[in-house]
Formats: sequence, structure tokens, C-alpha cells
Amino acid sequence: MRKGVARTWTPWFPSACAVRSGPTVVATSAVAPGWRSMTQTITPERAGTASEPCHHTRHMVRWVAAAGAFVVSLDSMVNISFPAMAAAFGAPPEQVRWVIIGYVGSYAVTSFVAGAAADRIGHLPVFRAGLGLSAAAFALCGWAPSFGLLVAGRAVQGIAGGLVYGTAPALVTLGAAAPLRGRRLGFLNAAIGCGFASGPLLAGVLIDALGWRAIFHARVPAALVALAWALAVRRSERVTASRRLVAARDILRASVLFASGLSFVANAAIFAIWLLAPFYLVTVRGLPAASGGVLFMLTPLGTAAAAPLAGRLADRVGARPPMVAGLVLEAIGLGVMSRVEAATPLALVALALCAAGFGLGVFQVPNMVSVMAAFPAHHQGAAGGLTFLARTLGVVTGVAILAAVFAGRREIVGFQPAFAEAFTLAALAVAVAAVAGLAVGRAAPYTLGR
Repeated sequence: MRKGVARTWTPWFPSACAVRSGPTVVATSAVAPGWRSMTQTITPERAGTASEPCHHTRHMVRWVAAAGAFVVSLDSMVNISFPAMAAAFGAPPEQVRWVIIGYVGSYAVTSFVAGAAADRIGHLPVFRAGLGLSAAAFALCGWAPSFGLLVAGRAVQGIAGGLVYGTAPALVTLGAAAPLRGRRLGFLNAAIGCGFASGPLLAGVLIDALGWRAIFHARVPAALVALAWALAVRRSERVTASRRLVAARDILRASVLFASGLSFVANAAIFAIWLLAPFYLVTVRGLPAASGGVLFMLTPLGTAAAAPLAGRLADRVGARPPMVAGLVLEAIGLGVMSRVEAATPLALVALALCAAGFGLGVFQVPNMVSVMAAFPAHHQGAAGGLTFLARTLGVVTGVAILAAVFAGRREIVGFQPAFAEAFTLAALAVAVAAVAGLAVGRAAPYTLGR
């Protein structure tokens, strides 16, 4: 041993070792002779999170986390089914908002609580619990005989989704160096976007063939498969019971609150599409559910396509430029949607829907990187949960405000003008956020000893 680093013989097969030297751990991997070995220094803040898992385990956990988030994100199936739900229960469009609020409101809080708790008890067990509860909640919603029970089932589903969303960011960044966090989070957000994108298309087919309840029944086996995969992954975290929970002062830093506030606005505004676009496509344009689902999926598909690109941009140029660019593009897409009418070419509608989603994707990943970089490694669960808390509080607020604006104005001026006013409000809010993003920097990264 020299200077705290052990010399090891090189085997004929890949292996790895880790040597502790005071507060620092040096991990060395060796491969066949003639190939390059790798040495990694694990600083105290990184050593405090867990014993470093092997590359195969990290890779598998990353895929499992993405798969679980994908299953939860298939909830976009529900939005295209709003007209069918409203008809089945005799509910007006504005009452259907409780199907969203019941779900999103519960996972808004649960995602942060789950992430913070997982920092102490382990991220993988909490993630598994979320998948198991999701399967039960899907079955409950599919069975619900009344609108009230459907909303209750959605609240249970939201709790389950919060357990998954609150732990997935920490799982995908497990063992990743800071310059790779953007790519890892881009991978996760791409999976989430793919779930959101494929949901409306699948829902359109299922609703036309089997009715709206099928959108819940179909996800029960998907959640069980993801749970089985998660149970098969070896747990590689080292949980320290004495580790303190994240402090309120860490969350209430101005830079963290500002980044979270931008996410709040961006996600509140995008729900003008999630809430009102299905009624425009199906009711105003007269499209069948399947065709409406194809167009509606362009928004989450744009988000999914943008996520990997945004992650790489954040790693290369920092978080601020892509965040601002994404907000500008989202505002443009929402602004165009405020001008659509019954005779607007569907190609223009499709372009606007895709642009708004792509802009959100360009913004979302760098924003997530910025917030998570502001917290130490052993609080990445809380940091990831905070990003979803900001998103979902924005969704709940956006649904409540936009639904109220739309409902109030529809009684006075009719569907189309009320639709336009709701989208104009959303576009203006995102434009203001983009200007604010130009004026204020990103969240300050965490430094040891702060």
C-alpha cells in the first residue's frame, strides 16, 4: 500500500476493489492484462450515500427506475378518456378536474415525503412499495361504480405514484458523477415522456374497443411486471439510520425556491393542454378517441424527445440556457393553441402541441439537474422528491385555475372563446417565467461543509 492506495494483482477477468484511506475511499477496477484499469476517488459526501454498487447493479437499477416511472406515467391514458368518463357519470367537464386533482394532489406531497424518507430507509424499498400500491390502485379505479369512488381511487393511485416518482431520480443518479447527472436524469425524463406519449394512443384504442375502465385494468399487469423486476434487483444501498433528514433551511434557499417556482409555472401552464385539448379534439373537431389520442400524444412525445438532448446540454453548457429556451418554446406553443378554431388545419394544431411539449422537455431536465445539484449526495431522495413536488403543485394549481377560468367564461362567451382565454393565460405565465429565468441564475450547487 502506498499513500493509502492498495496495489492489487491484475486478474484475467474483470474485478473491482475499494480501499479506505482515512475519510476517502479509492475504488479500483482491474481488467485483463493489456487493458486500462480505472481508479475512482470517492469523497466523503459520496461515500456517505452508500457503498458504491457495481456497474451492472447501477445500470440495472437505472433501467428499473425508468420502467417504474414509465408505468406510472401511463396515466396520460386518463386524460383522453375525460369525455367518456364525463358521459358515464353525467359530470360536466369542469367536474372531471377532480379526477386529476385527486391523483396529482396526493402524489404532490407524497413524492417529497417519500424521497426524504427514502434517504433514511433506502430508495429501492420505497420504490417497490409504490409499484405494489399502484397495481392495487389501478384495480380500484377500474372497478369504481361511482364518481366519488373513482376520485378516492385516484387519490390512492397518487400516493403510490409519489412513492415511485419521489425515489426514481435518486435511483437513476446512483453512483453517477456530477458531469453525468444531466444524462441520467434525461434518461429518466425520456422514460416518463414515453409513458405520457404512449398513454393517449393506447387509451384511444382501449376506449373505442372496451370502454374507459380498460385504461386502468390494462395497467395492473404492467405494474406487477415492473414490481417483479424491481424485486429481482439486488439492493446495493447502505442505509445509515443516524443520517439526518433534509433541513428546512436547505429547501428554503432562495435559489432552490426560484428554480422550483419556474417548474411550478411551466407545469401549471402545460395542463391547459392536458385538461382542455381532449375536449377540443373530440368535441369541437369531432375526432374519434383514437385519432384524438394520436394528436394529443404529440405533447408528451415532444417532451420525451427533448429530455435526452436537454440532459446533454445541461452537462455541457449548464442548466440556465436550455431552461430559458425551453420556456420560450413552450410559451410559443401555448400561444398558438390559444388561436386554434374548428377550421384550423390539424397540421398547425399538431405543431403547436408538439412545440409546447418539446419546450417543456428542454426546460424540465436542466431544471431538475439544477435543483438536485444544490443538495448533498445523501439528500438526493429529498431533492428528487422536491422537483416532483414543484411539478405537481404546479399541475394542481394549473388545473384548478384554468378549469375555473374556462368554466366561468364558457357560461358567458361559449366554449371556443373560453378555450382561447385559458390558453392565453397559460402562455403569458410561461413567458413571464422565461423572462425571470433570464434575470436570475440557477440554484447554487452543493459544496462540502455548507
